[in-house]
Amino acid sequence: MWAPDEPDSGERSSGTGQPAGGQSAGPGQPAGAGTPTGAGQSAGASEPAVGEEFPWWPNQPDRPDDAGWGQRAPGSDHPPPGEDLAEREKAAAASPQRTTDRHGRKVAIEWAVILVVAVLAAFLIRSFAIEPFYIPSGSMQPTLQVGDRVLVNKLSYDVHSVHRGDIVVFKRPANDYSPGVKDLIKRVIGLPGETISAHGGSVYIDGRLLKESWLPKGETTSSFPPTFVPSGRYFMMGDNRGDSADSRIIGPVSDKLFIGRAFVRVWPVSRIGGL
Repeated sequence: MWAPDEPDSGERSSGTGQPAGGQSAGPGQPAGAGTPTGAGQSAGASEPAVGEEFPWWPNQPDRPDDAGWGQRAPGSDHPPPGEDLAEREKAAAASPQRTTDRHGRKVAIEWAVILVVAVLAAFLIRSFAIEPFYIPSGSMQPTLQVGDRVLVNKLSYDVHSVHRGDIVVFKRPANDYSPGVKDLIKRVIGLPGETISAHGGSVYIDGRLLKESWLPKGETTSSFPPTFVPSGRYFMMGDNRGDSADSRIIGPVSDKLFIGRAFVRVWPVSRIGGL
């Protein structure tokens, strides 16, 4: 209830016996030194007064501007908002590239190993098992033509004996003076211990007619006297009997000169086949 003797100045009592404009002055305190009305809450209050903005609210004067947003706070070990996401996106973008690079290196290494193994295998095969040879002359026509390429099995005579009719590549004997010739290719006709001769266009082994199925019809052999074939040697002749410098001239050939047995023609493609 308002006091009947309300001051004429229009001020109301604060309900505590203090003037509305402020607290009463203590000893030695000037009048009006109290907290102004509406300036804020008491010291123990936890919420801001009406009209006072939160210090962390956007667009506050003391908040870092947009250019600084996302930077690490001083002394903080945690990335600012968005930084860890950006790093994850960057890592995810780089991950396929790293995977592709690793796959590419793996494929390159695999191919390098394959090539090395292939070259090594080719070298070993050529040196010890199979070797290609080029036919430089017509002494084996019509079976082998000039320019044909054959494969020679170097291990054949390590597993079985030399057979009559085999086509053999051998090193040129010392008494063969053919220029520029390193290796020869002929057919085995006479075996060790046999006596071979020719007359009437045909070959005879120990006096018996030899049927040469490998010769084309009408091919004949010029006559030569009986020749004994020593042990470890073979009587070699070309299929082109009229144009072959063979054992009829250089004599029986030692098997120590044999390189191997020609077993297949690989070139030209149109004439690929066994021998």
